[in-house]
Amino acid sequence: MSDENNREEEGAVDITKSEVNSEASAPTTEAAAPVTPRRVETDEEKAARRKASLEAREAAKAAAAQAAAQAAQAGNEGRAAAKSAVEGEQEEQTPKEPSPNQPRLDRVVNLLRELISEDSVEEAYINEPNDHLPTIVVKNDRWLQAAKLFRSHDDLSCNYLRNVSGVDYETHMEVVYYPLNMDSRDCYCIKVRADREQPSIPSVTPIWETANWNEREIYDLLGIDFPGHPDLRRIMMPDDWVGHPLRKDYVPLDPEV
Repeated sequence: MSDENNREEEGAVDITKSEVNSEASAPTTEAAAPVTPRRVETDEEKAARRKASLEAREAAKAAAAQAAAQAAQAGNEGRAAAKSAVEGEQEEQTPKEPSPNQPRLDRVVNLLRELISEDSVEEAYINEPNDHLPTIVVKNDRWLQAAKLFRSHDDLSCNYLRNVSGVDYETHMEVVYYPLNMDSRDCYCIKVRADREQPSIPSVTPIWETANWNEREIYDLLGIDFPGHPDLRRIMMPDDWVGHPLRKDYVPLDPEV
């Protein structure tokens, strides 16, 4: 029985070997997939790819720089606004010191109101940008009295008129006087306003002789009349000239002149 069993086992082994050999020797039914050759990039394509990559990097850098600049600007504006707010709070908390010339201005205003009339002063202030110059707007019909006060009062003694000028504000005319005390060097700015249609301001030439030519020039160029002037006539333009060249509504007869 053992011999038969051995022969059966050997037969099974042989059959298994034959099956393996037959499978190994059997032809492959599926065909292998074809290999596609890799495409070679041309020099032009390489250059275009490098150029596109470089442009992309540059664009990214530019965008980053712009974003940084905007952030910096926003930061600066924020700091400026904060600084302005702080300074504004400090100004509100710290009262502004009065002008060193404020007592002198107050003194003049009081003299004008006490010695001439209460309504002789229309406005009074310190012109800080102009070296804290005391500035007073005197009523037109009180100007002649005020000029005499500036010239002769012991507290003022403005024995010299440094300058006179005229201004056309379109709504009205204005003449500005600068009386000066030659001893103390105290100077004032006096403004007198007049109607624009028929502007007229009393002449102060009898008080300060230096006003003579100044008033003539203002009359010539702006057409402001100065009643009481000893010789009010044109000083720059010919006597037959039409109009006043420094008025805002002046239209020359000959535009080329």
